[in-house]
This record gives sequence, structure tokens and C-alpha cells, in this order.
Amino acid sequence: MSRWHEWARHLRREVLTLYLVCRDPRIPWYARALAAAVAAYALSPIDLIPDFIPVLGYLDDLILIPVGVLIVRRLVPVSVLDECRARARAMTEKPVSRGGSALVVGIWLLLAGLAVWLLWPWPNVTSD
Repeated sequence: MSRWHEWARHLRREVLTLYLVCRDPRIPWYARALAAAVAAYALSPIDLIPDFIPVLGYLDDLILIPVGVLIVRRLVPVSVLDECRARARAMTEKPVSRGGSALVVGIWLLLAGLAVWLLWPWPNVTSD
């Protein structure tokens, strides 16, 4: 169990690193955009799939975030990553992503609107 806690602590530190990477002007725009998306989702207090849903609720946290971190790490130079990791270790409080929350809420609203549109009993219009 302590191995899982250590892995989770390391992942949290990597997310904070990505938070700092997406603000670094030395990084190409596409790597910054992906780092911002992963960090925003990970730091968002709202999940795309809520954690109370059995298995699926934690699946996004166990797959999406680590895969996103791995992809961004391949796009960012090691020297910048090391510098951002050092700054992340020095951070005392975790930032909260309001943008990530807004994105997740927006996706949920779009899905709800799509569900209503698909399930609404539209009148059957026929030409006579």
C-alpha cells in the first residue's frame, strides 16, 4: 500500500510540474497546450467521470492523467522538466484549476443537452 501512496505522491508532483511547464515560454505551443490540458484536468475539483461510479470513476484518474504526463514528458526538454520539478517541490499549496472545472462542466452540459435532444419525443412530421 505504501508503494501506491508513493506513486500517487509522485504523480501529484508531476502534475504540478506540468502546471509550471505550461507557463514556460521555452516550450512549443503544442506541448504547452497538452500540459495545460492534463494539469487542468488533474487539478480540477470536478472529474469527467465522478469517483463514486464503481471502477470507471477511478479509471480516468488511473489512465488519463498518467498517460498525459508521459506524453508531455516526451515533448519537453529534460532541463526544463528538471527546473519545473524543483519549483514544484518548493510549492507549498496546490493550485486549483477553474478552467479545468469549467471544461468538465461544459462537457457534462453538452452531453446532457445531447441526451435530451436524442431522447426527446419529437413530433413525427410526415408529408401528406
